[in-house]
Amino acid sequence: MPTPPIPPAIRADVRAYLDAMAAQPRPPFSDALIAMIRQMPPGAMPSPDLPVGEIAVARDTVMPGPAGEIALRLYDPRRDRGAGPVVVFYHGGGFVVGSIDTHAAMAAEIARGLDLPVVSVEYRLAPEHAWPAAPEDCIAAARWVAGGPAELGVEATGLVLCGDSAGGNLAIVTALALRDQPAAVPVEILWPIYPVTEQGSAPSSYKAPSRAEFAEGYGLGAQEMAYFDKVYAADAADWRASPLRADLAGLPPMLLVTAGLDPLRDEGRAFAAKAIEAGCDVTYREMAGTIHGFASYRSAIPSAQGDMAAIIAAAKEMLGR
Repeated sequence: MPTPPIPPAIRADVRAYLDAMAAQPRPPFSDALIAMIRQMPPGAMPSPDLPVGEIAVARDTVMPGPAGEIALRLYDPRRDRGAGPVVVFYHGGGFVVGSIDTHAAMAAEIARGLDLPVVSVEYRLAPEHAWPAAPEDCIAAARWVAGGPAELGVEATGLVLCGDSAGGNLAIVTALALRDQPAAVPVEILWPIYPVTEQGSAPSSYKAPSRAEFAEGYGLGAQEMAYFDKVYAADAADWRASPLRADLAGLPPMLLVTAGLDPLRDEGRAFAAKAIEAGCDVTYREMAGTIHGFASYRSAIPSAQGDMAAIIAAAKEMLGR
């Protein structure tokens, strides 16, 4: 008789959060649900993250984008700052949901932890704007920030490209674009957090058992991933959708973070391994016993605050090298 598989270790607060989600399941994603979400004012839905907290500067601005204005929000723990690195942050949400509002607390925490300005980017979302609208906006935003425009009021000497989930994908894609056609200042660190690196629910170029192992019951479900894939409508063979398929040589120093109980875990591992093989400087951190999205679930999952502190400290150490 075969030995049953050993269930993965899970933290007590993560288990409690998942049990609460199972007791009150959210409706499946659909075009109608997304249309309803778009009509909700910011803050209408309870956030699993902590409050934004004290931050000296939280200022909205806009920049010219490939298809109209792109909204940005600048967070800075200092009111007066000289030239230095600037973090460009891309929020997660499957390329469909999420915003500079849903990820405000995360962006502000990064700003405080690194003592750097953070520019959060409101890129275009599907289904209204299918791929490649999102990467086009994100690449344009990084170039704009690198130029130190007067409207932003921050002079960049280098960029830190950071994002979570879909935003992690967009940070990687932006780094690849700026490697090939450099911006006004260099990318100092690439910092993807549990990124999508291979577009589509059935990756073909590598084995990803985590997609099946954590497909249900771990927060990010197979149904919502399939919906995101459908409406994002990306060409999975294109590096702007699937950066795991790109030549990774020449990428900047990278801090890649995964979650141990995440369906995207294995493609994050695969990306880190391929980058190392390409000669890149890679720091890899996998947060055990937790799930996709932990970085913006710090109220619902208290241990996630320690995870964020650890990965911010790792990014700060990389900047200090």
